[in-house]
Formats: sequence, C-alpha cells, structure tokens
Amino acid sequence: MSSTNPALKAWLRRTVLFALGVVVTIAIVRMMRSMDWESVGRAMSQLSWWHLLILLLVLLARQVANAAPLAYYIEGVSLYRATLNDLSATMLTAFAPPPSDVALRVSMFSSWGIRTPVAIAGTTMNAMTFFIVRFSAPLFGFILVLATGHELGFRWLDVISLLIAAALIGAVLIMTRSDSAAKALGEGCGRLVCRVKRSVSPAEWGQKCLNFQRELSSRFAYAFPRSLAVSYLMVFFDGLLLLLAMRFVGLSPQTLSVADIAVAFLFAFPLTAFPMSGMGVVDVAISVACIEVAGTDVVQEPVLAALIIWRVFNVAGPLLLGIVASALWKTTTRTKPAGLTEAS
Repeated sequence: MSSTNPALKAWLRRTVLFALGVVVTIAIVRMMRSMDWESVGRAMSQLSWWHLLILLLVLLARQVANAAPLAYYIEGVSLYRATLNDLSATMLTAFAPPPSDVALRVSMFSSWGIRTPVAIAGTTMNAMTFFIVRFSAPLFGFILVLATGHELGFRWLDVISLLIAAALIGAVLIMTRSDSAAKALGEGCGRLVCRVKRSVSPAEWGQKCLNFQRELSSRFAYAFPRSLAVSYLMVFFDGLLLLLAMRFVGLSPQTLSVADIAVAFLFAFPLTAFPMSGMGVVDVAISVACIEVAGTDVVQEPVLAALIIWRVFNVAGPLLLGIVASALWKTTTRTKPAGLTEAS
C-alpha cells in the first residue's frame, strides 16, 4: 500500500490541477466569446501618453519594493543592486525553468562579494516573505468587506489562504529561533517529503535548515518585519496599477469604487501563485467580482481592457526591465561571477 501512495497522490494532484485548468479555460472562453471587442478597443484608446508614464512610474516603485527584502536580508547589498538582481531573475524565469533564477541570483551576489551561503539564505527568505504576503493579502480584503458592509459570499474560503500564511510565519519563527528547532523542523519536513520522494534524506534537510538558520539569525529580527512591510507596499503598488488602469479606461468611482476594486484584487491575489502571476485565473476572479459589484455586464469590456493594461505592465513590464537590469549588472562589477563555484 505504501508503494502505491506516492503514485496515487501524484495522480490526484494532476487530476485536481487538470480539473481546475478545465474550469478556468471554460470560464475564460465564455468570457472572451461574450466580449464586444470594439468596446474593449474603445476603452483602451482612452489611454494617453501621460497615463502610460504614470503607470510606468508606479511599476518601477512596485519592482523596487518587491526587491527591497533582499537588501534587508543580505548585508552589503544596496537597494539598487537588489533591484537589479530581482529583475534579472524575474526575466530569466520566463525563458528557463527553476532553479536557473536562483543560480543567476547567487552568481550576481557572488560577483558583488557576497558569500554563497549568505546569498542563498537571503534569497530563500525573500521568497518566503513574498509567499507570506501573498497568502495573507486577503486579510485586508476581509477588513474592507467588514468596513464597507459588502457580502462575503464565497470569499470566506480565503480563510484557508490566511491559515497558509500563518503556518509559513510559524515555520519561519521556529526555524530562526534556535539551532535545534531549525534542525528538527528540517528533519520533520524531510520525513514528510520522503513519503512522496524516497530519495529525500531527512537528515540532509535538517542540516540544510540548520545552515540556513545560522546564516540568517544575526539579521532576522532586523530584516523580517521590514521585509514584510515593504512587501505589503509592493502589493499596494500592484493594486494601484490596477486601480489606475480601471480609471484610465473610463470606469468612474460611481461605477466601481476604490474599495470595490481593492476587495476584488486582494481576494484574487493568492491566485498569483499560479504560473505567470496567475494570468487568466486572477483576471477571471477580478472580472467576475467587478461585474458582480457593479450589478451590470456593461462594465465587462472596460474591466477587460483595464486588466489587459495591468497585465502588460505587471507581467511584461518586469521582463523588459529585467533585460535592462542584466545589462546594468555588468557595470556594477569588474570581477568574474563565481557564485556557482565559490566555496562556502
């Protein structure tokens, strides 16, 4: 029975993902077929050059906030270099599978004189911080719903997202509390993973968590709260991009208020865990929420136009900026990157 469990779990996981993909695809196809594309085009034509400039400035602020935790977690890394690192890694993920982005990050940090273990620990905590913020974003949505008197509906399911965020925070606090706690947590996670993947060594996972704790412990109390704060600021800028796109295509506050758009955005934000920042899944969730609160299908076309603009900036924008960042990296060091070969 134990030998069939991994295969059964893998089959169930693939089945759930396939079913979810089918549901999302059907929803997207139905939405696309019902669209008046001339109206979408007219909504997008309302953009002027200064609208694009404002959106670009907000995007830059978003990307700096997104990269800032690296500067907090890794001593000796400036905000400028952290931003170059984050943009370059983001760009690479569009063309090469993980862990190519981690390898690039470490190589860049090493070229700036940062030891590989420190770079890996900082990069890991940067990712962990983002996941905590991603899954805790609906908390602000719940607050807005209560403050504005909206109905929760199926949004109460986002309590699951909050529980995930709480579990991640608990794991981080346990791991950074002491050597024994870090090692025990690593071994425990290793044993769980070992049930699915027999080649995993719980002892090795325990040692890796111990090494991670030792590299991070001196800066954790300083870096963790600041990283959470600046990551929430990144979420704010991402939501601001969406709000501005809505306004620029003609959706007035009388049709969709700031609170309406914020609630739709915050409850959909955990879905950015899907590939390409949840493109498709997140957009359908936001679109449905906006149409529901507006009480009319008339907003469907301008909402779609706003979502297209938003996606151009928050998905395609960082990829283009990443190309520039990779070129600028070469100007920040005269040494050959050695992140993959440097001894720890």
